[in-house]
Amino acid sequence: MADAVQTFNSPIETGMRALILLAAAYPAQLDLQRLLEYDYMMVHTGDVDGPPSIHPALPLRSGELLVRRQLIERGLMLMISGGLVGRHATKSGFMYQAEDDAGPFLDALTAEYLDDLKNRAEWVVDRFRDMTDQEIRFILTRVYDQWSREFQLPEQPGLF
Repeated sequence: MADAVQTFNSPIETGMRALILLAAAYPAQLDLQRLLEYDYMMVHTGDVDGPPSIHPALPLRSGELLVRRQLIERGLMLMISGGLVGRHATKSGFMYQAEDDAGPFLDALTAEYLDDLKNRAEWVVDRFRDMTDQEIRFILTRVYDQWSREFQLPEQPGLF
Protein backbone atom coordinates (compact mmCIF):
# COMPACT_ATOMS: atom_id res chain seq x y z
CA MET A 1 0.00 0.00 0.00
CA ALA A 2 2.58 2.55 -1.04
CA ASP A 3 -0.16 5.00 -2.03
CA ALA A 4 -1.91 4.95 1.36
CA VAL A 5 -1.72 8.15 3.36
CA GLN A 6 -0.11 7.72 6.76
CA THR A 7 -2.17 9.59 9.35
CA PHE A 8 -1.05 8.03 12.65
CA ASN A 9 1.71 10.20 14.07
CA SER A 10 1.90 12.15 10.83
CA PRO A 11 2.31 15.94 10.80
CA ILE A 12 -1.45 16.19 10.22
CA GLU A 13 -2.32 14.20 13.35
CA THR A 14 0.31 15.78 15.59
CA GLY A 15 -0.60 19.21 14.23
CA MET A 16 -4.26 18.61 15.02
CA ARG A 17 -3.40 17.45 18.53
CA ALA A 18 -1.24 20.55 19.07
CA LEU A 19 -4.05 22.73 17.72
CA ILE A 20 -6.56 21.10 20.07
CA LEU A 21 -4.21 21.68 23.02
CA LEU A 22 -3.62 25.31 22.05
CA ALA A 23 -7.36 25.89 21.66
CA ALA A 24 -7.94 24.38 25.12
CA ALA A 25 -5.22 26.62 26.59
CA TYR A 26 -6.35 29.78 24.74
CA PRO A 27 -5.46 32.61 25.22
CA ALA A 28 -2.30 31.23 26.80
CA GLN A 29 0.78 30.68 24.69
CA LEU A 30 2.72 27.44 25.06
CA ASP A 31 6.31 26.63 24.21
CA LEU A 32 7.29 23.49 22.34
CA GLN A 33 8.38 21.62 25.48
CA ARG A 34 5.03 22.21 27.21
CA LEU A 35 3.18 21.18 24.03
CA LEU A 36 5.27 18.02 23.88
CA GLU A 37 4.47 17.14 27.49
CA TYR A 38 0.79 18.03 27.13
CA ASP A 39 0.54 15.98 23.94
CA TYR A 40 1.93 12.92 25.67
CA MET A 41 -0.35 13.39 28.68
CA MET A 42 -3.39 14.02 26.45
CA VAL A 43 -3.17 10.61 24.77
CA HIS A 44 -1.92 8.82 27.91
CA THR A 45 -4.11 10.50 30.56
CA GLY A 46 -4.31 7.23 32.48
CA ASP A 47 -0.58 7.50 33.17
CA VAL A 48 -1.09 10.76 35.05
CA ASP A 49 -4.16 9.77 37.11
CA GLY A 50 -6.64 11.12 34.59
CA PRO A 51 -9.46 9.64 32.54
CA PRO A 52 -8.77 6.45 30.56
CA SER A 53 -6.03 6.89 27.97
CA ILE A 54 -6.97 7.29 24.33
CA HIS A 55 -3.88 5.45 23.06
CA PRO A 56 -2.91 1.98 24.29
CA ALA A 57 -0.43 1.56 27.13
CA LEU A 58 2.35 -0.03 25.12
CA PRO A 59 5.61 -1.08 26.80
CA LEU A 60 8.45 1.41 26.47
CA ARG A 61 6.14 4.22 25.35
CA SER A 62 8.43 6.70 27.11
CA GLY A 63 10.43 6.62 23.88
CA GLU A 64 7.49 8.41 22.23
CA LEU A 65 8.70 11.67 23.74
CA LEU A 66 11.99 11.40 21.86
CA VAL A 67 10.26 10.97 18.50
CA ARG A 68 7.40 13.35 19.19
CA ARG A 69 9.33 16.63 19.26
CA GLN A 70 10.12 16.65 15.55
CA LEU A 71 6.63 15.41 14.66
CA ILE A 72 5.00 18.15 16.70
CA GLU A 73 7.27 20.79 15.17
CA ARG A 74 6.29 19.63 11.70
CA GLY A 75 2.62 19.54 12.70
CA LEU A 76 2.81 23.05 14.12
CA MET A 77 4.34 24.32 10.87
CA LEU A 78 1.42 22.80 9.00
CA MET A 79 -1.09 24.51 11.32
CA ILE A 80 0.81 27.81 11.05
CA SER A 81 0.71 27.61 7.25
CA GLY A 82 -3.06 27.13 7.49
CA GLY A 83 -3.44 30.22 9.69
CA LEU A 84 -4.70 28.21 12.68
CA VAL A 85 -1.66 28.65 14.94
CA GLY A 86 0.56 31.65 15.52
CA ARG A 87 4.23 31.52 16.48
CA HIS A 88 5.56 34.39 18.57
CA ALA A 89 9.21 35.12 19.30
CA THR A 90 9.82 35.95 22.94
CA LYS A 91 12.90 36.43 25.10
CA SER A 92 12.62 32.81 26.22
CA GLY A 93 12.06 31.36 22.73
CA PHE A 94 9.15 30.66 20.43
CA MET A 95 5.66 30.45 21.87
CA TYR A 96 2.62 29.03 20.08
CA GLN A 97 -0.98 30.19 20.33
CA ALA A 98 -4.26 29.22 18.71
CA GLU A 99 -5.43 31.82 16.18
CA ASP A 100 -9.00 33.14 15.99
CA ASP A 101 -10.01 30.61 13.31
CA ALA A 102 -8.87 27.62 15.38
CA GLY A 103 -12.07 27.31 17.44
CA PRO A 104 -14.51 27.44 14.49
CA PHE A 105 -12.27 25.06 12.52
CA LEU A 106 -12.23 22.49 15.34
CA ASP A 107 -15.97 22.92 15.95
CA ALA A 108 -16.63 22.06 12.30
CA LEU A 109 -14.90 18.67 12.62
CA THR A 110 -16.91 15.73 13.84
CA ALA A 111 -15.28 12.48 14.87
CA GLU A 112 -15.39 10.55 18.13
CA TYR A 113 -11.58 10.49 18.31
CA LEU A 114 -11.42 14.30 18.00
CA ASP A 115 -14.10 14.70 20.68
CA ASP A 116 -12.06 12.41 22.95
CA LEU A 117 -8.93 14.48 22.24
CA LYS A 118 -10.76 17.74 22.99
CA ASN A 119 -12.04 16.36 26.31
CA ARG A 120 -8.59 15.08 27.28
CA ALA A 121 -6.96 18.36 26.22
CA GLU A 122 -9.33 20.31 28.47
CA TRP A 123 -8.51 17.96 31.34
CA VAL A 124 -4.73 18.22 30.78
CA VAL A 125 -4.75 22.01 30.51
CA ASP A 126 -7.01 22.42 33.56
CA ARG A 127 -4.94 19.95 35.61
CA PHE A 128 -1.42 21.10 34.66
CA ARG A 129 -1.68 24.76 33.58
CA ASP A 130 -0.51 26.17 36.92
CA MET A 131 2.37 23.72 37.35
CA THR A 132 5.95 24.70 36.74
CA ASP A 133 8.09 22.92 34.19
CA GLN A 134 9.92 21.21 37.06
CA GLU A 135 6.67 19.93 38.59
CA ILE A 136 5.53 18.45 35.27
CA ARG A 137 8.92 16.86 34.69
CA PHE A 138 8.78 15.35 38.18
CA ILE A 139 5.39 13.77 37.38
CA LEU A 140 6.63 12.42 34.05
CA THR A 141 9.83 11.12 35.65
CA ARG A 142 7.72 9.15 38.14
CA VAL A 143 5.77 7.69 35.22
CA TYR A 144 9.02 6.70 33.44
CA ASP A 145 10.39 5.13 36.61
CA GLN A 146 7.21 3.10 37.03
CA TRP A 147 7.45 1.84 33.43
CA SER A 148 11.07 0.87 33.97
CA ARG A 149 10.11 -1.24 36.96
CA GLU A 150 7.09 -2.80 35.21
CA PHE A 151 8.96 -3.80 32.08
CA GLN A 152 12.30 -4.95 33.47
CA LEU A 153 12.81 -8.65 33.13
CA PRO A 154 13.12 -10.29 36.51
CA GLU A 155 16.56 -11.70 37.11
CA GLN A 156 16.47 -15.45 36.99
CA PRO A 157 19.59 -17.45 37.77
CA GLY A 158 20.92 -19.54 34.92
CA LEU A 159 19.10 -17.74 32.09
CA PHE A 160 22.19 -16.03 30.70
